Amino acid sequence: MANTTSAKKATRKIARRTAVNKARRSRVRGFIRKVEEAIASGDAAVAKDALKAAQPEIQRAATKGVVHANTASRKISRLAARVKALAV
Repeated sequence: MANTTSAKKATRKIARRTAVNKARRSRVRGFIRKVEEAIASGDAAVAKDALKAAQPEIQRAATKGVVHANTASRKISRLAARVKALAV
């Protein structure tokens, strides 16, 4: 348990940031899920639109530090490759 005033404030700040990060991570997962569902359905046009919506959201999460930059790039790259393969 925090004793000092600064430690108490730090725990409040951490709780706020954790809530924001959880919401952002959940949002990213939702966008990724939409792309994967579109790929599974086999609809190339829907998958391409879903990827176009998911890409900036994943990058934003990386910018904000919710996911590592390399992780975001890897996810985008792999999703794009799967969508591209679907179009062929």
